[in-house]
Amino acid sequence: MPMRSRASPDLVTSLQNPAVKQIRALSERKAREETGLFFIDGVRMVTEAAHAEADVELVVAAPELLTDPRGQDVARELVRRGARRVDVTASVMLGISRRANPKGLVAVVHQRWISIDDLVLGPDRFALALAGIADPGNLGTILRTCDAAGASAVLLLGSATDPHHPTALSASTGAIFSQSLVRTTLHHFTAWTRERGYAVVGSAPDADRDYRAAPYARPLVLLMGNESVGLSEAERAACDLLVRIPMAGRVESLNLAVATGLLLYELFDRVRTHR
Repeated sequence: MPMRSRASPDLVTSLQNPAVKQIRALSERKAREETGLFFIDGVRMVTEAAHAEADVELVVAAPELLTDPRGQDVARELVRRGARRVDVTASVMLGISRRANPKGLVAVVHQRWISIDDLVLGPDRFALALAGIADPGNLGTILRTCDAAGASAVLLLGSATDPHHPTALSASTGAIFSQSLVRTTLHHFTAWTRERGYAVVGSAPDADRDYRAAPYARPLVLLMGNESVGLSEAERAACDLLVRIPMAGRVESLNLAVATGLLLYELFDRVRTHR
């Protein structure tokens, strides 16, 4: 599904236009994986991509909707950097955008992944590993929290959901561009942490240690499990330490994004206060 074919210089008026059809196909994971591309929507997200120097393949603008000067400026800047531009009518933009009231600017961007073997954590740093995370909204929220808490990377283990899913992108509010993303297996992850001497801390409701009182050697990787089942026995075995989040109510567990946020901010506080 090549994206670099030359577009018509005329204003695109049909959803059947080949470039538009290629963009719309990126709503499906199969197309994203086949092309290595993903689709972002709105002035804010496109601006975040530009600021992060993401590899933007294509900018699509609806001139009659794109009234925000910031959006006009970023579209021109991305074209200056080498992105291709296609202008479409407002009705076509409505068929492309996931927003009820699109702002007239979307873009197609190359995914950016790194190999786990190239990931090196600094001496006082931490990263997050997610084993089989299933909900794209949770993943996007976690990416946003990782950015705020200063995590060095996000590692997706096993059959994790796609961080480039439209729901994940929306929830990340642009943090997709600030995080180093790794796809790997539990086996490779375990070998990597042991070879590098990185501590692995997991979360489990039956753990003996309260997360606020536990010792955290750094560099470390926080390992969180699937929303429904938590950490498997094999994933627990990969951990050097298991911690729990105390709860007073009757619920069995916290939402994964909430639990991850609590633990990330504990790590952030430890780094910030040199504890």
